[in-house]
Amino acid sequence: MTEQFKPNATVAAIIHHQGKFLIVEEIDSGKVVYNQPAGHIEANENIITALKREVKEETGLTVEPQSLSGIYYHFREDINLYYLRFCFVCELDHFATTAPEDSDIIQALWLTHQQLIAKGSQIRSPLVLECIDDYLQGKRYPLSILHSNI
Repeated sequence: MTEQFKPNATVAAIIHHQGKFLIVEEIDSGKVVYNQPAGHIEANENIITALKREVKEETGLTVEPQSLSGIYYHFREDINLYYLRFCFVCELDHFATTAPEDSDIIQALWLTHQQLIAKGSQIRSPLVLECIDDYLQGKRYPLSILHSNI
């Protein structure tokens, strides 16, 4: 009998205001990279609670997601890991001041889509731009599609 396959379940946030996205500059494997506020879902935590916790840890902000932009299945060949990412949309009515709580986060900064693209190989995962591109194409799904008994 083989062991059950379990991809890494993660959440990510597209935090947007007036054409800019809140991106975290962080350390990953000793390198500076750019990412959406994102992270793993923990045991006994529902998906939306995980998102709120990750955003709080990485930006210091308390957010309420308005919709889901997509669910992404991604294989990282370099580390032989599979990820299942739930990406949420959080529209803000102002450029919020950030105060990251996670020591791996250097800073959170507001970038345009083009500024983020210019980061090139410093973007932590291709999912970052894929999620934002889907958002810019208007992809939105109601949070009511998510169900949890937690």
